[in-house]
Amino acid sequence: MRRALLTLSSLIGLVAAPLAADTGKTAPTQQCKGCEALLELAASSPLRKDDRARDAARHPVETLSFFRVGPQMKVGEYAPGGEWYSRFLGLYLGQQGHLVGLFFDPTSGAFKPDRQDGIRKAAAAYPADVAKFTGMDASRFAAYTLDAVPEGEKGTFDVIIVPRMMHNLLNWNIADSEMKAMRALLKPGGLIGIEQHRAKADAPYSYTDGSKGYLREADVIRFMEVNGFDLAGKSEVSANPKDTANWPGGVWTLPPTLALKEQDKAKYLAIGESDRMTLLFRKRD
Repeated sequence: MRRALLTLSSLIGLVAAPLAADTGKTAPTQQCKGCEALLELAASSPLRKDDRARDAARHPVETLSFFRVGPQMKVGEYAPGGEWYSRFLGLYLGQQGHLVGLFFDPTSGAFKPDRQDGIRKAAAAYPADVAKFTGMDASRFAAYTLDAVPEGEKGTFDVIIVPRMMHNLLNWNIADSEMKAMRALLKPGGLIGIEQHRAKADAPYSYTDGSKGYLREADVIRFMEVNGFDLAGKSEVSANPKDTANWPGGVWTLPPTLALKEQDKAKYLAIGESDRMTLLFRKRD
């Protein structure tokens, strides 16, 4: 493991100069030259032996490259949950960058008291969780609930990623407040990368209100524009034309959840994970 970390550190040095002009008070606006090689190195770490099975469906290298996540950046992961992306980002950012877990505001009105307590405990445990996986010191990582972010953190983040969570925020009616809090954390020109299960463009609102997991791409773009962001790019890296996006039980019918268990399991495995939009937004002045 030490040899792999040293190799990653030496490669970071090769891209440090191109990144130097992008560090400071303003977030970078250009793609990071050479970062894909570093992301590939993180992806191939032996420490990810149990996580790597999801790479074919989640495309972490291509997605994080599209989100312009450089190895020296300060990056927030919103709603880390199972910490799959956290473990990857910990390896990638843990030496010269800074990874911060951003957890729900427990007081937003969406959570009962026991769930509020669980959110705070998860945030408190996050740095040690990532440190244990990566073998790095816990001081390399941080976490906050969005109601308890230190004032000095505002305006310091280069990128925040929001993987497959927008449907919950809209369904729970906390999307505006959570996005406002994240926007405040970003530097001028900072970026938010959103990966989200994609409904058909003509799907009815009754299916795209968040309760089925799917959202219309145009609705997500409009929401972000209203909340002070401009669309910076789209990627089809996680598109899946086999997904009809009209399952009565929602996106959880498909892998990895397979909510119907053994019923038509082979069919759903053949379809694969959901069709997903991958969108990048820039904070508007």
